[in-house]
Amino acid sequence: MSQQQSAAQALREAARERVLVFDGGYGTGIQNRKLDEADYRGDLQLDADQKGNNDLLNLTRPDVIRDIHAAYLDAGADMIETNTFSSTSIALADYKAEHLVREVNLAGAKVAREAANAAQEKDGHRRFVAGAIGPTNKTLSLSPDVEDPGFREVDFDQMLGVYREQCDALIEGGVDFILIETIFDTLNAKVAAMAAQQAAQAAGREVPIMLSFTITDNSGRNLSGHTVEAFWHAVRHVDPIAVGVNCSFGADKLRPHLAALSRQADTLILAYPNAGLPNDLGEYDQEAGETADLVGVWFKENLVNIVGGCCGTTPAHIAAIAKAAKDAAPRPIPEVERKTRLAGLEPFTMAA
Repeated sequence: MSQQQSAAQALREAARERVLVFDGGYGTGIQNRKLDEADYRGDLQLDADQKGNNDLLNLTRPDVIRDIHAAYLDAGADMIETNTFSSTSIALADYKAEHLVREVNLAGAKVAREAANAAQEKDGHRRFVAGAIGPTNKTLSLSPDVEDPGFREVDFDQMLGVYREQCDALIEGGVDFILIETIFDTLNAKVAAMAAQQAAQAAGREVPIMLSFTITDNSGRNLSGHTVEAFWHAVRHVDPIAVGVNCSFGADKLRPHLAALSRQADTLILAYPNAGLPNDLGEYDQEAGETADLVGVWFKENLVNIVGGCCGTTPAHIAAIAKAAKDAAPRPIPEVERKTRLAGLEPFTMAA
């Protein structure tokens, strides 16, 4: 695989040959290191307690984040994501650190890029970096006030600015893709995708988008009420290089929703489940082998092109998934008949 190829070309070429491996959870890896508040804060002069501000570690303890990246790469990951899930001004405002958006994202992109390049230098195998963008705790589709259904804490233009600030820094830091993940609100995802497209255009380079839906309950819908098929109809115009499902449940409960999306989407399918459901203490008990066995069902049904792990997963889980993926046939991208496809909360396909 030539390094002169664009990331998009290289990813598509690799995905035609085999199932690719994504990384696992970062919150889990950080929590396992038992850091104290001083580790998070470093030398930064910040007013609030910073413990739990995981993305700030890109600046204050990049060695920790680099080690987590390296562990997933050593476990067999072809692609890692940046430690920037909460690196918007909205999320960082919880820690009174919103003025550090650019610095946190730039540092997160650079440390991931360095880890990916170091792994590639060892074996010549190209690695990819996805700039991770989480949904924030604000929603464009729903009111947080049950007595005022028309009220919104943010509007479309505000969110566009919030996401654009993050995308600009991630792209400057050298990511290959923008990954808009854990999508609970389809409208949030659409504005994030617009911001990513604008940022790539401003940077003058191709930075494809990946989208990952999250299911909130057994109905198979996200918080804004869309089924996975309706979600795809609503975002297909973005022309993502990959679309999929993450978080939500374990691999067994994700399977039927993933199957529905896999039939509909004429692009790569990315999926990364939790290590089962959390126990009463909020911890994940599913062992690596069990996760890999459940993901193995996806391989038998040709549902995925890229697979990894979300909450509760560790390098051991990714190593087990990578081992299972070695014998898996890659999902062929279906040719979908051209029709008018619309979405309310349910998908709608015009017959004529």
